[in-house]
Amino acid sequence: QVQLVESGGGLVQAGGSLRLSCTASTSRFSIYTMGWYCQAPGKQRDLVAGITNGGITNYADSVKGRFTISRDNAKNTMYLQMNSLKSEDTAVYYCRADFMGRYYWGQGTQVTVSS
Repeated sequence: QVQLVESGGGLVQAGGSLRLSCTASTSRFSIYTMGWYCQAPGKQRDLVAGITNGGITNYADSVKGRFTISRDNAKNTMYLQMNSLKSEDTAVYYCRADFMGRYYWGQGTQVTVSS
């Protein structure tokens, strides 16, 4: 069982920045493919950005050029740097860890962007 704890959410004005963190309770963090997902009220949970255990990244079209995903395997932590935030980025952000068909979710952190 892997526990994931997100932090860094909050209230920010449009155009501002936030950095989310996701820390995993495993010494084998480096083997996991990690991802950030968001879920707005009444909507499905969608992938925002992902990073493989080899460091390959992918992004949703809506965040390309604004968000950057990264990981620090020595700290068992993944990050999401969110710049130029828009009101439509408002959602609960979840991190997820995947390995060999098994996956784990964090509890989520709220991001609210005021216009």
